[in-house]
Amino acid sequence: MLQALRGCYARLALKVNESKTAVANVWGRKFLGFCFWAAPKGEVKRAVAGQAMHKLRERIRQLTRRTKGRSLEQIAEGLRGYVPGCKAYFRLAQTPRVMRELDEWLRHRLRAVRLKQWRRGTTMFRELRALGASVDLAARIAGNARRWWRNRRMGLNRVLPIAYFDRLGVPKFS
Repeated sequence: MLQALRGCYARLALKVNESKTAVANVWGRKFLGFCFWAAPKGEVKRAVAGQAMHKLRERIRQLTRRTKGRSLEQIAEGLRGYVPGCKAYFRLAQTPRVMRELDEWLRHRLRAVRLKQWRRGTTMFRELRALGASVDLAARIAGNARRWWRNRRMGLNRVLPIAYFDRLGVPKFS
């Protein structure tokens, strides 16, 4: 079958990229960043391919690095230049849960950036209290100042909610 494809391309004076070309089952292949998956009831749906999702996450990791010395506003500005394009490209994917999880992961990274910027426990406590956190919650989060990655659940999500990032202008995938 691939031999016939080579013959057709030769008549058209086109080259076949052997590393990208294959005659294979549709389930194991990706095409332009998309792949197919079988939904219940025998439906076939489009999803973002694993390799494309990996590249997307790597790019977001670069944009949200905690050691770059930029404000959260500058990071949001960089994300505004990248996320809408990805969202528009992958809007054909029929996997809304994946995009919601990507939003959650992005906000998790931004919360880690904010904690890393505050650095010391006393600064964290003061800033969290200014944002409206209770004394107990601010003390619990500030107590993990040297271990900011432990502050990953509901306490920090209540102090830095989705609306906080909306005010900063952080774009969403979903």
